Amino acid sequence: MSKLVIVGALALTCLSAPVLAQAAAPAPAATTSSSDMGMKSDTGMKMADTATVKVKYVTVKPADVMSSKLVGTTVYNNKNENVGEVEDLVIENGRTLTGVVVSVGGFLGLGESYVVLDPSTLAVSNKDGKWAVHADTDKDTLKNAPKFEYSKKKS
Repeated sequence: MSKLVIVGALALTCLSAPVLAQAAAPAPAATTSSSDMGMKSDTGMKMADTATVKVKYVTVKPADVMSSKLVGTTVYNNKNENVGEVEDLVIENGRTLTGVVVSVGGFLGLGESYVVLDPSTLAVSNKDGKWAVHADTDKDTLKNAPKFEYSKKKS
C-alpha cells in the first residue's frame, strides 16, 4: 500500500506542476528608475512580434546619456586627435549595450570603414554642451582593426 501512496503522490505532483506554471505574474511596478535597468531579468526590449509586458515608465536622470547625443559624435584619442565618429550602438537582446559602431578613415563618407568598439573601453564627455567620445587608440590601430560590415539602412 505504501507504493500506491507514493505513486499517487508523485502523480498529483506531476499533474499540479502545469497549474502552478500558469499562475498570474505579480503586477509590475508603475515606475522604474534608469539605475534599475539591467538589474532584473525582465528589463530590456524583447525580440518579438507582440508586446507581452505592460508599459512601465522610467525617470531619466541628468547623468544619463541619450543615444541621439552619441550618434554622430566625434571619437578622439588621448592626444585629442579625431580618430572616428560614432555611427550606431549595438544592443544585445534589447538589454545591454555591447558595442559602439565607429566609422574610421575616409573623407566625406568615401573610403571609410567601420569597427565595433567595446563600450567599456570608451569615455564620454560633455564640455560646454559639446559631446565627445574618447578612446585610448590611434588612427592606424583603428584602420587595421577587424572591419564590421555596416549599412545605415533600417532593414
